[in-house]
Amino acid sequence: MATDSRKFSLTWVLSLFGTAVGAGVLFLPINAGMGGFWPLVIMAVLVGPMTYLAHRGLMRFVLSSGHPGNDITYVVREDFGENAGRLITLLYFCAIFPILLIYGVGMTNTVASFMENQLHIAPPPRVILSGVLVGLMVSVMLFSEAVMLKITTWLVYPLVFILVGLSLYLIPHWNGAAFQQIPTTGDFVSTLWLTIPVLVFSFNHSPAISSFSLSQQKFYGDADTAEAAASRVLRATSTILVLFVMLFVFSCVLTLTPAELAEAKSQNISILSYLANKFDNPIISYLGPLVAFLAISSSFFGHYLGAREGLEGLVNRFTAQPIAPERFKKYTAAFFFLTVWLTAALNPSILGFIESLGGPVIAVILFIMPVYAVYKVPALQKYRKQVFSNTFVIVTGLFAISAILYGFF
Repeated sequence: MATDSRKFSLTWVLSLFGTAVGAGVLFLPINAGMGGFWPLVIMAVLVGPMTYLAHRGLMRFVLSSGHPGNDITYVVREDFGENAGRLITLLYFCAIFPILLIYGVGMTNTVASFMENQLHIAPPPRVILSGVLVGLMVSVMLFSEAVMLKITTWLVYPLVFILVGLSLYLIPHWNGAAFQQIPTTGDFVSTLWLTIPVLVFSFNHSPAISSFSLSQQKFYGDADTAEAAASRVLRATSTILVLFVMLFVFSCVLTLTPAELAEAKSQNISILSYLANKFDNPIISYLGPLVAFLAISSSFFGHYLGAREGLEGLVNRFTAQPIAPERFKKYTAAFFFLTVWLTAALNPSILGFIESLGGPVIAVILFIMPVYAVYKVPALQKYRKQVFSNTFVIVTGLFAISAILYGFF
């Protein structure tokens, strides 16, 4: 049983890691690094506790249901009533769906940039290229979901290896430009504040938390045992995310100047695509876009599952007779294909999407709602004594939301 438990936990650590490592990680060095080296240090200290405590709160919320086996869309209805449940289910869907749109844009830009700069061939018209790429990803979800989950797990090992390898490979190219940029106190706080939504997005694996929590519940049976085991998995996931992702971020930021990072943002491409264009080296030129392609693909699959869960829960709230899951699977595939394809063809700003849609809405679901539930739901009242962690989660969540409100006004 102990061996089975360890294998089961490791599988979920890899799956959650794969869900988190996607487009957000590949764009994080650009947004976070333009403010220089020192704000990055504070971000590295904050992001670990932010990631672990917030996802642990959401996991506890899902497991608090009096009816074991209910996913998050049912738990919110059970705890907050029918109308509030509909609103929260809508927010849950809105927290995940824009990420699929972002990934459609990111995948199209990555492949187009690779064809143009590394293969030296003209990419097909954007509407055709995006349609083929989005169609392939959605088709995998429609016809080979079980195989996709295994492939996503297997991809984590080479992704980690390649990210670490690239981080170490860039060390000889480090320069002192980031150290020389000493921001004022106001700029320091502003950079940290406005980057929090991107941090929330980049380390986010909340789309998989509902299915993860129910899987733990089914495997262990006892609620307390499941909660303790799930907490260990989330702690391990957060640890390896911080170690490997922040190593990659620091290495990229120390390799490029703030001006080059600003140029990468204006080109609307990932950090790896920019590095591939900067260095005349076959390793980065071909491996960089490949990693971007694999990371976006694996994370797209994890977020697709969460978006489908949210959409199914939302639609079934407004229908007298729930739609059969297999039929709904086909409906959502058509809906996601058309909307992601349209967005990818139009090519909006990826970082703008993250800042204006992804981060703040995720913050409400991931940071605010679970802590509110601790003081609202009787089944969660045992966690009210954890004042420091509850306060920390609420404060960082409010920072994420306020950053986008500042951008609006």
